[in-house]
Amino acid sequence: MNESRLKIAVQRSGRLSDATLQILERCGLKINPSKNKLITHVKNMPIDILFVRDDDIPGLVMEGFVDLGFVGENTMQEVSLQRAKFGENALFENLIKLDYGHCRLSLATPEENQYINIRSLEGSRIATSYPYLLGEFLKKEGVSAKIVHLTGSVEVAPRAGLADAICDLVSTGVTLEANGLREVEVMLRSSATLVQRMDIAPGPDKELIARLIVRIKGVIKARESKYIMLHAPLDKVDAIIDILPGAEKPTILPLAGSDKQVAIHAVSTETVFWETMESLKKLGGSSILVLPIEKMLE
Repeated sequence: MNESRLKIAVQRSGRLSDATLQILERCGLKINPSKNKLITHVKNMPIDILFVRDDDIPGLVMEGFVDLGFVGENTMQEVSLQRAKFGENALFENLIKLDYGHCRLSLATPEENQYINIRSLEGSRIATSYPYLLGEFLKKEGVSAKIVHLTGSVEVAPRAGLADAICDLVSTGVTLEANGLREVEVMLRSSATLVQRMDIAPGPDKELIARLIVRIKGVIKARESKYIMLHAPLDKVDAIIDILPGAEKPTILPLAGSDKQVAIHAVSTETVFWETMESLKKLGGSSILVLPIEKMLE
Protein backbone atom coordinates (compact mmCIF):
# COMPACT_ATOMS: atom_id res chain seq x y z
CA MET A 1 0.00 0.00 0.00
CA ASN A 2 1.33 3.42 -0.96
CA GLU A 3 2.01 5.75 1.94
CA SER A 4 -0.25 8.79 2.09
CA ARG A 5 1.82 11.93 1.67
CA LEU A 6 0.83 15.39 2.86
CA LYS A 7 1.00 18.00 0.08
CA ILE A 8 2.13 21.52 0.97
CA ALA A 9 2.16 24.43 -1.50
CA VAL A 10 4.98 26.96 -1.12
CA GLN A 11 5.75 30.09 -3.12
CA ARG A 12 8.25 29.20 -5.84
CA SER A 13 10.02 32.56 -5.63
CA GLY A 14 9.32 35.91 -4.04
CA ARG A 15 9.21 37.55 -0.64
CA LEU A 16 7.78 34.52 1.23
CA SER A 17 9.74 31.71 -0.42
CA ASP A 18 13.01 31.64 1.55
CA ALA A 19 11.36 32.40 4.90
CA THR A 20 8.84 29.57 4.41
CA LEU A 21 11.53 27.03 3.57
CA GLN A 22 13.54 28.22 6.57
CA ILE A 23 10.66 27.68 8.99
CA LEU A 24 9.97 24.21 7.56
CA GLU A 25 13.64 23.26 7.89
CA ARG A 26 13.70 24.55 11.48
CA CYS A 27 10.71 22.27 12.10
CA GLY A 28 12.99 19.35 11.24
CA LEU A 29 11.94 18.72 7.63
CA LYS A 30 14.82 17.62 5.40
CA ILE A 31 14.21 19.43 2.11
CA ASN A 32 16.29 19.66 -1.05
CA PRO A 33 14.55 22.51 -2.87
CA SER A 34 15.32 23.11 -6.53
CA LYS A 35 14.05 26.02 -8.58
CA ASN A 36 13.94 23.67 -11.56
CA LYS A 37 11.53 21.25 -9.88
CA LEU A 38 7.83 21.68 -9.27
CA ILE A 39 7.80 19.18 -6.43
CA THR A 40 10.29 17.83 -3.89
CA HIS A 41 9.87 14.98 -1.43
CA VAL A 42 10.75 15.57 2.22
CA LYS A 43 13.26 12.87 3.13
CA ASN A 44 12.30 12.19 6.73
CA MET A 45 8.52 12.73 6.72
CA PRO A 46 5.65 11.75 4.38
CA ILE A 47 5.39 15.26 2.95
CA ASP A 48 5.65 16.62 -0.59
CA ILE A 49 6.48 20.29 -1.16
CA LEU A 50 5.01 21.88 -4.30
CA PHE A 51 6.73 25.05 -5.57
CA VAL A 52 4.12 27.19 -7.31
CA ARG A 53 3.17 30.80 -8.00
CA ASP A 54 1.87 32.67 -4.98
CA ASP A 55 -1.41 33.49 -6.75
CA ASP A 56 -2.05 29.78 -7.42
CA ILE A 57 -1.79 28.64 -3.79
CA PRO A 58 -5.29 29.73 -2.66
CA GLY A 59 -6.99 27.87 -5.52
CA LEU A 60 -4.89 24.74 -4.98
CA VAL A 61 -5.95 24.70 -1.31
CA MET A 62 -9.62 25.50 -1.95
CA GLU A 63 -9.89 22.84 -4.68
CA GLY A 64 -8.17 20.25 -2.49
CA PHE A 65 -5.18 19.65 -4.76
CA VAL A 66 -2.91 20.38 -1.78
CA ASP A 67 -3.53 19.98 1.94
CA LEU A 68 -1.70 23.05 3.21
CA GLY A 69 -0.47 26.31 1.77
CA PHE A 70 1.93 29.00 2.97
CA VAL A 71 0.62 32.23 1.50
CA GLY A 72 0.18 35.93 2.19
CA GLU A 73 -3.11 36.91 3.81
CA ASN A 74 -3.55 39.57 1.11
CA THR A 75 -3.35 36.98 -1.66
CA MET A 76 -5.65 34.56 0.16
CA GLN A 77 -8.32 37.19 0.69
CA GLU A 78 -8.09 38.54 -2.86
CA VAL A 79 -8.48 35.12 -4.48
CA SER A 80 -11.23 34.16 -2.03
CA LEU A 81 -13.27 37.24 -3.04
CA GLN A 82 -12.63 36.56 -6.71
CA ARG A 83 -13.70 32.92 -6.51
CA ALA A 84 -16.79 33.74 -4.46
CA LYS A 85 -17.88 36.29 -7.08
CA PHE A 86 -17.77 33.66 -9.82
CA GLY A 87 -19.49 30.99 -7.72
CA GLU A 88 -16.36 28.88 -7.20
CA ASN A 89 -15.39 27.16 -3.97
CA ALA A 90 -13.73 29.75 -1.72
CA LEU A 91 -13.61 27.77 1.53
CA PHE A 92 -10.42 27.21 3.53
CA GLU A 93 -9.25 27.14 7.14
CA ASN A 94 -6.72 29.53 8.62
CA LEU A 95 -4.35 27.58 10.87
CA ILE A 96 -1.55 29.93 11.96
CA LYS A 97 -0.70 33.57 11.39
CA LEU A 98 3.06 33.51 10.83
CA ASP A 99 5.74 35.93 11.95
CA TYR A 100 7.12 36.97 8.56
CA GLY A 101 5.96 38.53 5.31
CA HIS A 102 4.59 41.60 7.08
CA CYS A 103 3.19 44.26 4.77
CA ARG A 104 0.12 46.38 4.28
CA LEU A 105 -2.23 46.93 1.37
CA SER A 106 -2.55 50.68 1.09
CA LEU A 107 -3.92 53.47 -1.02
CA ALA A 108 -1.39 56.04 -2.21
CA THR A 109 -1.70 59.28 -4.15
CA PRO A 110 0.81 61.61 -5.83
CA GLU A 111 2.49 63.80 -3.21
CA GLU A 112 1.23 66.99 -4.84
CA ASN A 113 -2.42 65.87 -4.75
CA GLN A 114 -4.63 67.12 -1.93
CA TYR A 115 -6.01 64.30 0.19
CA ILE A 116 -8.38 64.86 3.11
CA ASN A 117 -10.05 61.48 3.56
CA ILE A 118 -11.26 58.53 1.50
CA ARG A 119 -13.96 60.73 -0.04
CA SER A 120 -11.15 62.58 -1.83
CA LEU A 121 -10.94 59.60 -4.20
CA GLU A 122 -14.56 59.90 -5.38
CA GLY A 123 -14.67 59.63 -9.17
CA SER A 124 -10.95 58.90 -9.47
CA ARG A 125 -9.10 56.10 -11.26
CA ILE A 126 -7.22 53.72 -8.93
CA ALA A 127 -4.66 51.24 -10.29
CA THR A 128 -4.13 47.99 -8.42
CA SER A 129 -3.25 44.31 -8.60
CA TYR A 130 -5.95 43.67 -5.97
CA PRO A 131 -9.20 44.69 -7.68
CA TYR A 132 -11.49 42.59 -5.48
CA LEU A 133 -10.09 43.76 -2.15
CA LEU A 134 -10.10 47.33 -3.43
CA GLY A 135 -13.64 47.00 -4.74
CA GLU A 136 -14.88 45.65 -1.41
CA PHE A 137 -13.12 48.44 0.48
CA LEU A 138 -14.54 51.20 -1.76
CA LYS A 139 -18.03 49.71 -1.50
CA LYS A 140 -17.77 49.62 2.29
CA GLU A 141 -16.63 53.27 2.34
CA GLY A 142 -19.32 54.35 -0.12
CA VAL A 143 -16.81 55.68 -2.64
CA SER A 144 -17.35 55.38 -6.39
CA ALA A 145 -14.11 55.06 -8.35
CA LYS A 146 -12.86 53.30 -11.47
CA ILE A 147 -10.56 50.37 -10.74
CA VAL A 148 -7.71 49.95 -13.22
CA HIS A 149 -6.43 46.38 -12.96
CA LEU A 150 -2.67 46.06 -13.48
CA THR A 151 -0.58 42.94 -12.86
CA GLY A 152 2.65 44.78 -12.07
CA SER A 153 4.45 48.13 -11.82
CA VAL A 154 1.37 49.64 -10.20
CA GLU A 155 3.39 52.50 -8.69
CA VAL A 156 4.12 54.05 -12.10
CA ALA A 157 0.44 54.29 -13.08
CA PRO A 158 -0.10 57.92 -11.94
CA ARG A 159 3.02 59.20 -13.73
CA ALA A 160 2.00 57.29 -16.86
CA GLY A 161 -1.44 58.89 -16.78
CA LEU A 162 -3.19 55.56 -16.24
CA ALA A 163 -4.60 56.40 -12.81
CA ASP A 164 -5.01 59.12 -10.21
CA ALA A 165 -4.05 56.89 -7.28
CA ILE A 166 -2.88 53.36 -6.58
CA CYS A 167 -3.65 50.49 -4.22
CA ASP A 168 -0.58 48.34 -3.64
CA LEU A 169 1.44 46.39 -1.10
CA VAL A 170 3.73 48.50 1.08
CA SER A 171 6.55 47.27 3.28
CA THR A 172 8.88 50.22 3.90
CA GLY A 173 7.33 52.90 1.71
CA VAL A 174 10.62 53.47 -0.16
CA THR A 175 9.15 52.48 -3.54
CA LEU A 176 6.23 54.88 -3.06
CA GLU A 177 8.58 57.73 -2.18
CA ALA A 178 10.79 56.98 -5.18
CA ASN A 179 7.75 57.35 -7.44
CA GLY A 180 6.47 60.55 -5.86
CA LEU A 181 3.63 58.86 -3.98
CA ARG A 182 2.45 59.05 -0.38
CA GLU A 183 0.53 56.46 1.56
CA VAL A 184 -2.90 57.82 2.58
CA GLU A 185 -5.01 54.83 3.70
CA VAL A 186 -4.16 51.36 5.03
CA MET A 187 -6.76 48.88 3.78
CA LEU A 188 -5.30 45.65 5.15
CA ARG A 189 -2.38 44.58 7.32
CA SER A 190 -1.03 41.28 6.13
CA SER A 191 1.55 38.63 6.94
CA ALA A 192 2.25 35.09 5.82
CA THR A 193 -0.29 32.54 6.97
CA LEU A 194 -0.68 28.76 6.94
CA VAL A 195 -3.99 27.63 5.44
CA GLN A 196 -5.61 24.23 5.11
CA ARG A 197 -8.20 22.71 2.82
CA MET A 198 -11.53 22.12 4.50
CA ASP A 199 -12.18 18.40 4.02
CA ILE A 200 -9.22 16.65 5.66
CA ALA A 201 -10.60 13.57 7.42
CA PRO A 202 -9.27 12.27 10.75
CA GLY A 203 -6.28 10.03 10.17
CA PRO A 204 -2.52 10.15 9.46
CA ASP A 205 -2.67 13.41 7.47
CA LYS A 206 -4.61 15.18 10.21
CA GLU A 207 -2.19 13.88 12.84
CA LEU A 208 0.82 14.99 10.80
CA ILE A 209 -0.67 18.47 10.39
CA ALA A 210 -1.19 18.68 14.15
CA ARG A 211 2.48 17.74 14.71
CA LEU A 212 3.61 20.30 12.17
CA ILE A 213 1.53 23.06 13.77
CA VAL A 214 3.07 22.36 17.18
CA ARG A 215 6.55 22.58 15.67
CA ILE A 216 5.81 25.80 13.76
CA LYS A 217 4.42 27.43 16.89
CA GLY A 218 7.55 26.30 18.71
CA VAL A 219 9.80 27.86 16.06
CA ILE A 220 7.88 31.14 16.20
CA LYS A 221 7.93 31.17 19.99
CA ALA A 222 11.67 30.49 19.99
CA ARG A 223 12.30 33.32 17.54
CA GLU A 224 10.37 35.70 19.77
CA SER A 225 12.19 34.60 22.93
CA LYS A 226 15.65 34.84 24.48
CA TYR A 227 17.36 32.80 27.18
CA ILE A 228 18.85 34.98 29.94
CA MET A 229 21.51 33.78 32.38
CA LEU A 230 23.24 35.81 35.07
CA HIS A 231 24.75 35.69 38.53
CA ALA A 232 23.01 37.83 41.14
CA PRO A 233 23.18 38.69 44.85
CA LEU A 234 20.71 36.56 46.80
CA ASP A 235 19.15 39.63 48.43
CA LYS A 236 18.49 41.25 45.01
CA VAL A 237 16.74 38.30 43.36
CA ASP A 238 13.21 39.71 43.66
CA ALA A 239 14.26 43.11 42.29
CA ILE A 240 16.08 41.47 39.37
CA ILE A 241 13.12 39.25 38.51
CA ASP A 242 10.89 42.33 38.43
CA ILE A 243 12.88 43.90 35.61
CA LEU A 244 13.47 40.78 33.50
CA PRO A 245 11.34 41.43 30.39
CA GLY A 246 8.54 38.94 29.91
CA ALA A 247 10.15 36.31 32.15
CA GLU A 248 7.92 33.87 34.01
CA LYS A 249 9.06 31.67 36.90
CA PRO A 250 12.83 31.92 36.39
CA THR A 251 15.06 29.15 37.69
CA ILE A 252 17.17 30.08 40.72
CA LEU A 253 20.29 27.93 41.26
CA PRO A 254 22.90 28.03 44.05
CA LEU A 255 26.45 28.97 43.06
CA ALA A 256 29.25 26.66 44.16
CA GLY A 257 31.32 28.16 46.97
CA SER A 258 28.95 31.07 47.67
CA ASP A 259 25.97 31.47 49.96
CA LYS A 260 25.34 35.08 48.89
CA GLN A 261 25.18 34.62 45.11
CA VAL A 262 22.81 32.62 42.92
CA ALA A 263 22.45 31.92 39.20
CA ILE A 264 19.25 33.05 37.52
CA HIS A 265 18.06 31.40 34.30
CA ALA A 266 14.98 32.78 32.56
CA VAL A 267 13.20 32.73 29.21
CA SER A 268 12.23 36.21 28.04
CA THR A 269 9.34 36.65 25.63
CA GLU A 270 10.18 40.30 25.08
CA THR A 271 13.11 42.16 23.59
CA VAL A 272 16.09 42.43 25.91
CA PHE A 273 17.58 45.88 25.44
CA TRP A 274 21.03 47.10 26.51
CA GLU A 275 19.23 49.31 29.05
CA THR A 276 17.75 46.19 30.67
CA MET A 277 21.17 44.58 30.94
CA GLU A 278 22.60 47.78 32.44
CA SER A 279 19.80 47.82 35.02
CA LEU A 280 20.58 44.21 35.93
CA LYS A 281 24.23 45.12 36.38
CA LYS A 282 23.35 48.04 38.68
CA LEU A 283 21.50 45.59 40.91
CA GLY A 284 24.63 43.48 41.22
CA GLY A 285 24.10 41.18 38.28
CA SER A 286 27.20 39.79 36.61
CA SER A 287 28.14 37.36 33.82
CA ILE A 288 24.94 38.42 32.05
CA LEU A 289 24.25 36.36 28.92
CA VAL A 290 21.37 36.77 26.46
CA LEU A 291 21.15 33.84 24.05
CA PRO A 292 18.91 32.94 21.10
CA ILE A 293 16.68 29.87 21.43
CA GLU A 294 16.85 27.26 18.67
CA LYS A 295 13.71 25.23 19.48
CA MET A 296 10.94 25.53 22.03
CA LEU A 297 7.94 23.40 23.10
CA GLU A 298 5.54 24.32 25.85
